[in-house]
Amino acid sequence: MKRNKKSVPAGLQRKKLSRRIWQCRELYLLLLYPVVATFIFHYIPIYGVLLAFKENDISRGLLGGDWVGLANFKRFFGAYNWKELIWNTFRISSKSLIVSFPFPILLAIFLNEIRAERFKKTVQLFTYMPHFISTVVVVGMISLMLDDRSGILAKSLHLFGMQTVNIMGDKKAFDWVYIFSGVWQGTGFSSIIYLAALSNVDAEIQEAALIDGASRLKRIWYIDLPSIMPTISILLILNLSGLLSVGYEKIYLMQNPMNLQVTEVISTYVYKQGLQGADFAYSTAVGLMNGLVSLVLLVVFNSLARATKQASWF
Repeated sequence: MKRNKKSVPAGLQRKKLSRRIWQCRELYLLLLYPVVATFIFHYIPIYGVLLAFKENDISRGLLGGDWVGLANFKRFFGAYNWKELIWNTFRISSKSLIVSFPFPILLAIFLNEIRAERFKKTVQLFTYMPHFISTVVVVGMISLMLDDRSGILAKSLHLFGMQTVNIMGDKKAFDWVYIFSGVWQGTGFSSIIYLAALSNVDAEIQEAALIDGASRLKRIWYIDLPSIMPTISILLILNLSGLLSVGYEKIYLMQNPMNLQVTEVISTYVYKQGLQGADFAYSTAVGLMNGLVSLVLLVVFNSLARATKQASWF
């Protein structure tokens, strides 16, 4: 017969918990800042979502307007350019995902195969550095290099007697300038998580494959890639859920009257309507709708990952 475990008094349990907390007080103190910051800047502002269902009347306070229900949402779908906004957002986001997603994986595998530590650290330094450059500076660099009068590209074309092109104003060229500048800026930093996953690969498996005569490519294909596949799956789900959530800063800075038709996305539209136009209720509604779409996409792609027996969030 099984013996019943003696129940520990609640007072003693609390005492043990208090003792453990006190013993790890430095760690809890470090944890306190992100918890408080997350609560202040992410949870408290959720109350402002009510603004999406109210009239924009600042004279009565930020949330003092009359309740209008779904009127602000209907207003967006009644706007003359709502289809254009959604298409531009989806086009830029999907192209960026398709082009940029494989680069961190390839870079991580390349770095993992390098045995010369000094060379490896040098490559890591130069690939990580662009991530820490301000978006404003990056766009400034792009504008200087692609300037149709004094840019590097224009001067190079002049040397060969070719006519200069205003790339920053070219509607067809914008997507690729945006995407490849993002690849240059973000590939190195994004590869860190894949490098961390590759570091957990059992060295004995690699040695066994090497003894069996497996080439480097076969070891990458049959050992390295399967080991980081859960990480790839989870990050892919996150990226797919953000197909309608393109950051506004870089696109807004790259906009000009010549490319505005293909560069106006939901995030820049929300910024202009909310902060520049002071239409806070309407911009909140559009932003909330965008967030709900991202949530739905996250659930859908997470369910697909689970159905195909891949790693998923929940």
